[in-house]
Amino acid sequence: MSGRGGKATLIAVAVVLAWLVIGGVSGPYAGRLSEVATNDNAAFLPTDAEATRAQDLAGEFVDRQTIPALVVYERPSGITDADRQRVSADAARFAQIPGVVTPLPPPIPSGDGQALQVVVPVDDAEGEEIGTVVEQLRDITGGDRDGLTVDVSGPAGLLADLIEVFSAIDGPLLLVTLVVVLVILLIVYRSPVLWIFPLLAAGMSYALASVFVYLLADADVVKLNGQAQGILTVLVFGAGTDYALLLIARYREELHRHDRPWDAMKTAWRGAAPAIIASGGTVIVSLLCLLLSSLNSNRALGPVAAIGIAATLLVMLTFLPALLVLGGRWAFWPRRPRADQADPRAEHGIWSRVAGFVARHARPIWLTTAVVLALLTLGLTQLGATTLGQSDLFTQRTDSVDGQEVISRHYPAGTGSPATIFTTEQTARQVAQVAKDVPGVADVRPLPTGPQTGPPNPNAAPKVVDGRVQLEATLADPPDSDGAERTIRELRVAVHQVPGADAVVGGFTAINVDTSDAAKRDQNVIIPVVLVVIAVILALLLRALLAPLLLIATVLLSFAATLGLCALLFRHVFDFPGVDSSFPLFAFVFLVALGIDYNIFLMSRVREESVKRGTRAGVLAGLAVTGGVITSAGIVLAATFSALAVLPLVVLVELGTAVAIGVLIDTIIVRSLLVPALAYDIGPKIWWPGRLSRANGEREARGAG
Repeated sequence: MSGRGGKATLIAVAVVLAWLVIGGVSGPYAGRLSEVATNDNAAFLPTDAEATRAQDLAGEFVDRQTIPALVVYERPSGITDADRQRVSADAARFAQIPGVVTPLPPPIPSGDGQALQVVVPVDDAEGEEIGTVVEQLRDITGGDRDGLTVDVSGPAGLLADLIEVFSAIDGPLLLVTLVVVLVILLIVYRSPVLWIFPLLAAGMSYALASVFVYLLADADVVKLNGQAQGILTVLVFGAGTDYALLLIARYREELHRHDRPWDAMKTAWRGAAPAIIASGGTVIVSLLCLLLSSLNSNRALGPVAAIGIAATLLVMLTFLPALLVLGGRWAFWPRRPRADQADPRAEHGIWSRVAGFVARHARPIWLTTAVVLALLTLGLTQLGATTLGQSDLFTQRTDSVDGQEVISRHYPAGTGSPATIFTTEQTARQVAQVAKDVPGVADVRPLPTGPQTGPPNPNAAPKVVDGRVQLEATLADPPDSDGAERTIRELRVAVHQVPGADAVVGGFTAINVDTSDAAKRDQNVIIPVVLVVIAVILALLLRALLAPLLLIATVLLSFAATLGLCALLFRHVFDFPGVDSSFPLFAFVFLVALGIDYNIFLMSRVREESVKRGTRAGVLAGLAVTGGVITSAGIVLAATFSALAVLPLVVLVELGTAVAIGVLIDTIIVRSLLVPALAYDIGPKIWWPGRLSRANGEREARGAG
């Protein structure tokens, strides 16, 4: 016996040492993901989008593609000669910044004489370094002075502010996530030792995932952006801790039945691993369905997050068991489990009472909870998916937001970020006239043949490239507003109708329009595929058809209730203007995939117990022994996703809030009451058409007793 125990210890030590070496190699990559992240919206568009085609055509009209920074100066009492001198001096210094494309166009005065605007073209090839260029622009302007306010806005200013937000992912977000998981583990285990094991394993999972994501992004196999990077962080720590909780709970049970930790772990691993693998596999496959997206940003998130879950599965099923074996019973101190053959349900008094309550009131419970969730879905009427405007993107004020508001007060709001129209030389005048007649278009001018060094000349000869002309349409509304998007849609309809024009409309606003349209298409394609995939996995795991269909129905009800409740909170508590067009799909993938996790944890154990006890007794036993761990896991996952709130970006705050609320609804209401009560009320037929559905009434009666 001692020989077997010594061999087991050596194996565990070897596994731990091997993982520590892997962690030492991969750990540094966790802090380097920002180096390979990109946040260029246009790069994520589908290649067949009209805005993408327009961007390709624009490259033929310039030596270098640029993204404009708009430096706007405002004095409500009127711009003075001293202000003009300051603006000219600033512009001369702007031209000397590496990455700024010269010559700069002259400052643009506002019609009311209260503002001056300098358009600073920044080389698009600068990539993430655009943030550095904008920072230098802001350093040169020096901020407000003597009643003259200065802001750096426009697409480059917005991108710089986004880069600054996402730079918090490597530090603050990771730190907050670690602290949240640590606090919850201390509360769950009430042990000064045990929390170390799942937290160390989760950290190892993140390091392993980071090295693969880094290498793939560096090789340009996947496009990593700040949003995907933030989700990777919370997903790995949240899901990893969930899997750890499930394995540790089963290990604790088996320590009551086995003298040696190695034997207890072998049994626990055999019992918990199928559910953990099925759970992780479901999440991975659901995430990989994002590869069907037409948006490169969504296609990138799928494999990035899937790599995170795959790394987590590998670590939690190898490194964590080895750590627990080495820790033995003392890891649970001061509540060390003894080999006393105790019934697992004896340690779950609260959940045994919940199971008894479900047994006595099964039908009223599932009917009541279903009605409550259905009522919450009524809030969906308040959701209003849209493209968030620049001023709505952030939870706090930024320089780019302030600048856009100044521009909107004194100029046609689209000044500096015009829509671009490409058409044939022969139809250019007709297309320009048609475009001017579109409501919401303030002005249309051709791109001149040379650099603009003086006031715009409407009679300047247009630049012609391969028989095409580029027109620039200034919009009356801010380029990221709903009004501007409506104008772009109407503009496209109008210019497409000009015979022989072969017109293509692009620009900043057009990118938002095409992104929103692609997001709606993705929802219609990906959501049904995810549901079919999950149904197949559940059917294979539970060896039944009715149970998977009912479980998916409860998850969909939970998802709709979550979105309904979130819609009310976003509108009436957080005062958000709406949700981004990508929000429903992301919320669905994470809530449904993660919600199915808890279904798998519960129903795989219920099936295991049903084989031994009968279905109704199996439901009660499964609920009693998994209720605590599922609830703890749900709280951990909800808390880790709520850590996204540290990033001052509305879309991530909304996603974190939705996942947190949805997971809590899943664990507290759906998995603790609705599903067990429904399964108990249906009885053996829940396993139709599998063998368990034909369990005889006599055995069922004995099991229930």
